[in-house]
This record gives sequence, structure tokens and C-alpha cells, in this order.
Amino acid sequence: MSGRVLLVGAGPGAPDLITVRGERVLRAADAVVYDALAPRALLALAPAHAERIDVGRRGHEDPPRTQEEINALLVRLAREGKRVVRLKGGDPYVFGRGGEEASACRAAGVAVEVIPGVTSAIGALTYAGIPVTDRRHGASFAVVTGHKDPTQVREGIRWPALATAVDTLVVLMGMRNLPELVGQLLAGGRPPDTPAAAVMNGTRPDQRVVEAPLAELPKRVAEAGLGAPAAVVVGDVVRLRAELAWFEALPLFARRVLVTRAPAPASTLCRALEEAGAKPVLVPMIRSVPEPAPPALGAALASADFVVFTSANGVRALAAQLASAGLAPGALAARAVCVGPATAAAASAAGFAVLPLAAPAGDAAALLAALRASLPLAGRRFFWPRAAGAGDALARGLREAGAGVDDPVAYRTEPAGFDGAALARDLARGALHALTFASPSAVRSFASGVGPAGVAAARSAVVAAIGRVTAEALAALGLEPDAVAARPEPEALVAALAAAFERRRQEERA
Repeated sequence: MSGRVLLVGAGPGAPDLITVRGERVLRAADAVVYDALAPRALLALAPAHAERIDVGRRGHEDPPRTQEEINALLVRLAREGKRVVRLKGGDPYVFGRGGEEASACRAAGVAVEVIPGVTSAIGALTYAGIPVTDRRHGASFAVVTGHKDPTQVREGIRWPALATAVDTLVVLMGMRNLPELVGQLLAGGRPPDTPAAAVMNGTRPDQRVVEAPLAELPKRVAEAGLGAPAAVVVGDVVRLRAELAWFEALPLFARRVLVTRAPAPASTLCRALEEAGAKPVLVPMIRSVPEPAPPALGAALASADFVVFTSANGVRALAAQLASAGLAPGALAARAVCVGPATAAAASAAGFAVLPLAAPAGDAAALLAALRASLPLAGRRFFWPRAAGAGDALARGLREAGAGVDDPVAYRTEPAGFDGAALARDLARGALHALTFASPSAVRSFASGVGPAGVAAARSAVVAAIGRVTAEALAALGLEPDAVAARPEPEALVAALAAAFERRRQEERA
């Protein structure tokens, strides 16, 4: 299966709209040749060793490589024995020149596979609340390019026939020539009051939509400042947008939200934010540095009844220490007790046997209360891989209840290097609508990085904390949080954030 080219449709913009097979082949790629419209987040799916080659094509706008050069590149990489993923925005065969690339590979004797993608002709419209067909408004549709050839804008496209041939007409890559194209449709007999819309950046948090009668669409689009990439749709199905525009109705749609966690634990929060319509802006404030395994690690764990995890960082640190000692989490007799569902999920994924507690826990104090309510603690031994500088309330409470506790430092938290001046400028110009914090150490690193002016500018954004201890650190800084998660989970933090924005909206209306 080596030495082949796989043309993969990346979808209309949102990274998670790639197909399951498209994701699978990306994870096995030796080289990824990608376009300007392919979501950059998808490049992270490829292995670290894979080449990543930007061929930068965006419609017909001054490509840095000709199509012939791209064809030759694909053939050369495949002949080197590489598994080459050609990542294309939308679908490879919908105005993506995928057919030309596939033909070039076949002519060169290179094996080729084509994996369809969600075309923006359907995906962008769906996210705008516009179905391409609906039995109440339209039973047929056509998709056409706004310029078939860069030097022959209209030649070969039968605009007069297209004007009335179908109920719904979708035009891709037509923003540059929109006035001319609309003029052709009107001349072909399409009524000037036909509902029409332009959808820019469809499926992304910065999606923008302009609706207008067909004759007025070019003017309205220009006034709104819309540009490429965009899909234009003409037809009565546009009337359904007022009822079906689900994406823009999401609670955090178009909000830019700062995520201050490290990349690994931030991923679940970023996904939860995206599902609420937000655009996560990841700027890690801290990093977790594991400590070497102590010499008596195996003996301490062998005598423990329970392993206590108060964060996913503790899970990762102990898992790494066990691996270095040749031990496996699943081989431990001790069961894991965790501070909350997210930490429990991390422990379970790492292979630890997790004991479900009778009550959900939000912090170390809540975990201690849940342990007291669920277990006889006297005579039990607990192993707690803690962070350097962590408070001793949990260990002290367990000992007071008659339990034995081993609490070695498993990791330490350090400030992560980030451009504090740039972040402060973004805060000052209102480029971030919300800030999220998941630990007091992240709060301290933020304050140190952005300085007093940045902290002051942050007060205009919605500030959210994942728990009580983090909220107290923000308040001590002078950033009283607008939102505090009910539970230490990404979904709860997003819910609290959405509620805070709703409160602000209500206050502005009052």
C-alpha cells in the first residue's frame, strides 16, 4: 500500500467535518500536500515524520505552483514509495481539480484513491440553515463555478439556461464576479425578487451570511464586506433560513475564547467550545513537568489500596513513571479515585481501574468528603501523586481519618512561554470575548505575562473559572470571575460561560 496518492476531501471548513476514512489515511500519511482552503488543524493528524507541503491554491488566485507542478509533485512523492495524502478543501471532485490530479497519477502508473468530502455547496448552506432541496420549495439543484477558467470567466457556462433550469442554484468561487453573474441570471429570466444568500466561511465560527433578493445581492454583499471563500445560493429554499439557522443560534457562536490550558488537557475544552459555536484561541499559560519515578515507587503502590488523582496531569505523570519502571497501570491492585469525571476519564484511558464514587467531586475538599461518605478510611493506604506546591488538606484529612498516605511529588507546574505583549494587545482591542482558566497557576502566569495593563483590559471580557480555587485566584488578582463551572468539566465550564453571556445580553437590553 506504499507509493500511492490519496485524494482526500477535507470538507467545507470545520475540521471535524472530514470523513472517518479521511482522518484514518491522514494518520498514516508519509506526506501531506494541502491547499489554502484545507483546515490547518487537520495537519496535526498526520504523523510527526510526515512532510507537510503547502501548494497554496485558492480558487484561481495567483497559485504559487501551477496545476502541472502539483501533479508532478504528487507523482514524484509516490514514486519515492510514500503514502501521499492530497488534502483538498471540500470534495476533490467538486471544482477541486481532483480529476486532473487523479488522471495524472494514473497516466504515470501511480496508484490513486479518492476519498470524498463534504462540499461547501451543501455543507456551508446547511450551517447557514439553507437546505439545497426541500419539497416545499425546490426539488432540483445545480452547482456551478463562478469562473470556469481564470482567463475565460463565462465561456462554456450556459448561464441563460441555468437561470431557470433548476429550483436551487449554488455558485462556488463566484464572489469576484458576483455582479456579472447575477446580471446573467436576471437576463436569463430569473425573477429579481428570487431569495438569495451568500455564505462566507461556512461551517466556521466566523461564518457570515447575507440574504437579499437576487437583484440586490451584489450590493448587499459589498456593503457587508463579504469575500471569498463563499457560496452563493439562489432559490426559494433561502426562505427557510429564518427557521433553520441552527449554527448561528448556538450559545457561543462567533465568540473568541482564550484557553489557557496546555494542549493535551485543553483538547476536550476546545471541542466543547467548538460545539457551542465558539472559536477557541489556545495560549497555554503553564506546562506540566513530570518528576523521575522514586526508587520505592513499586513498593509504595504494592501496599496501596487506592491511588488518588486530583488532576489529569497527575494521571499522566504517574503513568509515565510506571512506564519508566516497567510497570503497567492495569497491573496495579490499587484502584483509582479521582477528583472529577474528566480526571476519571483520563485515568481510565491510561489503564487505571477507576472506582466510581457515590458523589461527584469538584476539588480536593469535595473529593475528601466523597471518600469519607463512600469508604471506611481507617487502616486504608492511599497513594497520591501530587504536584509540587500542592496543598496538604487532602493528605491531612485522610490521615486524620486513620488512613495511611504516601504523597510523593510526581510533577511540577511551570509557567509556559507565551507572547504576553501580543496577548495584552489583543485584550486591549477587544479581540477576545472570553477568558477561561483551569488552575491558579495559570492565573498567575497570565498576570505575569500580560502585566497590569493586560489584566485591566481583561475585565472587559467574560472571565470564567473551572472551579472555586481558580475563582479565588482570579478574584485575588482583581478579575472577579463572571462564570464558575458547577463541576470541573469542560462542558460545565462552557455552560457557565454561555450563561454569563446571556446575563450580559439581558443587562444590555434592560
